[in-house]
Amino acid sequence: MTTQEPIYKTDALIAENIDAYLEAHQHKTMLRFITCGSVDDGKSTLIGRLLYDSKMIFEDQLAALEADSKRVGTQGQEIDFALLVDGLAAEREQGITIDVAYRFFATEKRKFIVADTPGHEQYTRNMVTGASTADLAVILIDARKGVLTQTRRHSYLVKLLGIRHIVLAVNKMDLVGYDQAAFDKIVADYRQFAQSIGIEEFTAIPISGFKGDNITASSENTPWYSGTALLPHLESVDVDATADQAKPFRMPVQWVNRPNLDFRGFAGLVASGTIQPGDAVRVLPSGKTSTIARIVGLEGDRDLAVAGESVTLTLADEIDCSRGQVIVAAQSPLEVADQFESTIVWMDEHEMVPGRAYWLKIGTQTVSATVHAPKYEVNVNTQEHLATKTLDLNAIGVANVTTDREIPFAPYDENRDLGGFILIDKMTNHTVAAGLIHYALRRAQNIHWQATDIGREHHAGMKHQKPAVLWLTGLSGSGKSTIANIVEKKLARMNRHTFLLDGDNVRHGLNKDLGFTEADRIENIRRVGEVAKLMTDAGLIVITAFISPFRSERDMVRGMMQPGEFIEVFVDTPLEVAEGRDVKGLYAKARSGQLKNFTGIDSPYEAPDSAEIRIDTTAMTPEEAADLIITRLIP
Repeated sequence: MTTQEPIYKTDALIAENIDAYLEAHQHKTMLRFITCGSVDDGKSTLIGRLLYDSKMIFEDQLAALEADSKRVGTQGQEIDFALLVDGLAAEREQGITIDVAYRFFATEKRKFIVADTPGHEQYTRNMVTGASTADLAVILIDARKGVLTQTRRHSYLVKLLGIRHIVLAVNKMDLVGYDQAAFDKIVADYRQFAQSIGIEEFTAIPISGFKGDNITASSENTPWYSGTALLPHLESVDVDATADQAKPFRMPVQWVNRPNLDFRGFAGLVASGTIQPGDAVRVLPSGKTSTIARIVGLEGDRDLAVAGESVTLTLADEIDCSRGQVIVAAQSPLEVADQFESTIVWMDEHEMVPGRAYWLKIGTQTVSATVHAPKYEVNVNTQEHLATKTLDLNAIGVANVTTDREIPFAPYDENRDLGGFILIDKMTNHTVAAGLIHYALRRAQNIHWQATDIGREHHAGMKHQKPAVLWLTGLSGSGKSTIANIVEKKLARMNRHTFLLDGDNVRHGLNKDLGFTEADRIENIRRVGEVAKLMTDAGLIVITAFISPFRSERDMVRGMMQPGEFIEVFVDTPLEVAEGRDVKGLYAKARSGQLKNFTGIDSPYEAPDSAEIRIDTTAMTPEEAADLIITRLIP
């Protein structure tokens, strides 16, 4: 019995030490940072060295690292620390970073999440992803190469995305003999550029990620450097975790929590501020007000919730609130608008198409939006504002954005969550751009929507018909105009009030200023859609005959109309049949290169996925097609 007492005491001591360790670890501050810069500046090697020196590698990982270093490493027989981060086969084969790699490590003083972002220009979009949540950026520069274009691009994005703490890590100092003059010149060049883009302060450190100089401790190889090493600097950077708590309360609603009939709560991440039961709140964009009844967390009811915490709020009143809306402090509401000036970072290989409808995701809300022609593009090297009609891959520009409904927002400088957005292509579902809202574009104060006593129902009632838009779409030569003309004549004989909008006819007047580029085609359809909407308000049956090659633009017009009033008619004619008719000789000109951007030849046609009516012109005559359409319109 006596021999076991020390064991019990040891077990208790171990348990006590573990509890104390876990308690201390739980209350460590967290620093999120990114490494960025140009290609092959040593970003992955630096992170691997940090993981190695902070003892975050297990023995089996170290053994695998040593084996991989000999097999696919780039450092001869020595350890290639980059392999700890570069996990993709393509990354290891090429010795580059492609995707964003996140790694966690901790020291006695702080916890860290680091994002290793690609240096290649074609992967700039991945760098933006990694920087969007970072508190600090480590910008690496190869001591042999100095400040490069991608260094400037990443620095500009770091400033743009609101990262306040910047470390300039001049890497590979071992390859320049730890020359102080080389370090000083790079720092001077970078400072000149940094000041031009508004970066007033940064910390410059000479390092060697491969050799370990000035990573965790000061190096004897740089006696001329009197500053701190990189890791001690990262441990001491002041990250004010309470800064967002001092701001007004905002919480985008992620989902409506309804586990039973007696509970209806609104779950989300508190973006800023604090909240407690009894506080007055407002739901945007509706503007309805209430007070907080309960705050529910994982552990049960709470007396307080602060920025950065995920909670469920219940309201004292039964008001409408759903995903995408924002609960805010009643006395400090957000702005609500549907037009904004924004900085756009284009991330897609296909250039931006002004006027095209994209999905815009901001906070927890997704809406349809169009981006107008850019006001200018920014030259990241000189900060010049360049005239442009579009944005291509990695371009940064300023443009106005219009959403299909009013949304609550905050300027990005005030709140990242409610001021930053992404654009998603409606067809491919690819993220094509990231955006930062500057401010709302307010309409002229003397322009208001004028209410009228005679509405669309009265107009339609006088005509004894239901308004509709028959939207005929198909290739040139498919027979759209012929069928549309027959439909209108048949409806006229039935005493229906109609109007026919033909693609060629509107280009003689309303749209005579438009060409046939992709952007002009989109604007052509947008204008026709607005006219068709006004005509349905007048109670008319509108018949249109347009190639309208893009699904997103046809969906845009559908969204303008009342539910059930837009009837898409796909005049389905194979290209060889349409080309064989070629009444106007257009296909021949397109084939010979005389006619550019011709649908079906050098410009795509996106067939409808689920048109209300499909007309197979190889199986029925125009008369039969017209009868089919009228039967669908008027059973």
